[in-house]
Amino acid sequence: MTFPILEGKVAIVTGAAMGMGEATAKLFAEAGARVVVADLNEERGRAVAADIESEGGSALFHQVNVAVSDQVQALVAATVERYGRLDVAVNNAAVAPDDQPVSDFDEQYWDRVLAVDLKGTALSMKWELRQLLRQGEGGSIVNISSVSGFRPQPHNPAYVAAKHGVNGLTKTAALENGAHGIRVNAVAPGAIDTPMLRGALEQLGLTEEQYAPQLSLLGRFGQPREVAQASLWLASDLSSYVTGSVIHADAGYTSR
Repeated sequence: MTFPILEGKVAIVTGAAMGMGEATAKLFAEAGARVVVADLNEERGRAVAADIESEGGSALFHQVNVAVSDQVQALVAATVERYGRLDVAVNNAAVAPDDQPVSDFDEQYWDRVLAVDLKGTALSMKWELRQLLRQGEGGSIVNISSVSGFRPQPHNPAYVAAKHGVNGLTKTAALENGAHGIRVNAVAPGAIDTPMLRGALEQLGLTEEQYAPQLSLLGRFGQPREVAQASLWLASDLSSYVTGSVIHADAGYTSR
């Protein structure tokens, strides 16, 4: 059961066409928010928005490449045009981690990861913050980081660097905007059961039962909705005294 803790709020969720972004968009709609489903994948994004509408929620799909400033500006403008304001944003859009050591990283893929995962988060905050500051009524921004931003893994230097950057951006934005009533926090997921994780397991020839205990004190992978629930708390007034923080939704992985 989801309580209407975002009733009347307007929320943008980037990377909302699948995985954790999809779960977040749908959970926010259940909680009463009017949701803008933002993603580069038009087919899947429209399907998520349609699912929300079919369940009685209010949703708008907007196609966006978060690495392009003009497109992010247009996303925020479309949100305000449709719903009149912005209250909450979850910056979740990201691409899959790289898979080479620092001594041999793919420079082209490095640029892509940094453009989407780091610059895309920065651009999203830039235009979201401008709107929230213009409104003068506060707001909440949640950035999706990763346990890799705290406990680096070998062979994905671009992803690790990007997620460390997201943590720094989150704290900087919190410092700059707290006086305006705008809270900025992050969620750092661990091993979450997504198609990307399942694909990696298949490539390695491993099962969840074999691998999950290495990544989780609970002995299982997390579900996308479990990450969405952390974002929901940070987005809502239930966390009204929390800013500049990172919640680890990782089943204790970073506590080992």
